[in-house]
Amino acid sequence: MGIQGMELCAMAVVVLLFIAVLKQFGILEPMSMEDSSDSELELSTVRHQPEGLDQLQALTKFTKKELQSLYRGFKNECPTGLVDEETFKVIYSQFFPQGDATTYAHFLFNAFDADGNGAIHFEDFVVGLSILLRGTVHEKLKWAFNLYDINKDGYITKEEMLAIMKSIYDMMGRHTYPVLREDAPLEHVERFFQKMDKNQDGVVTIDEFLETCQKDENIMSSMQLFENVI
Repeated sequence: MGIQGMELCAMAVVVLLFIAVLKQFGILEPMSMEDSSDSELELSTVRHQPEGLDQLQALTKFTKKELQSLYRGFKNECPTGLVDEETFKVIYSQFFPQGDATTYAHFLFNAFDADGNGAIHFEDFVVGLSILLRGTVHEKLKWAFNLYDINKDGYITKEEMLAIMKSIYDMMGRHTYPVLREDAPLEHVERFFQKMDKNQDGVVTIDEFLETCQKDENIMSSMQLFENVI
């Protein structure tokens, strides 16, 4: 995977890895009708009580049955109804035993932790998942921008983009063929800014990000890959 491949990877790896996490959680398993009433009852028994199914259905693009199935897998792995960052890192490290996924998992965790309280609630989980799997291209790109915007100030800086790219390189770059050079993440960042920083002010705004991504056929294709996973 060369630099151009890493650029596409940076956009698609969120969804690819999250599908793996769903399988790890057992969430993609089909749900029988007998599970329905049990899952609805259990929504009120965990330590952190999520919103009711009707409210979650209104917030997401999942059906009630899909939400019940998602919740069953979530509570099997997270009986308290919360996922902390260390648990998230452990899950991701299982998929990259020869690499180091901890930094990328940290950034991804922060993107899902919508209220910044250090834990992913079931609501955070399904709202983010709904965007990644069922959202419009615009919604998915805004979510990706939020991932890159580490300090959440509304801009992507070169330092933030470099941190993300290094984390992806640490996680999987060393196993690419041909092997990427050590300066590959920095080279990617420079190319990213040449393409996206339209007014050359040293930062990428959400408007610049959306405009550039929507003109890139590879990125647009990657946004459509997993719409019918569940």
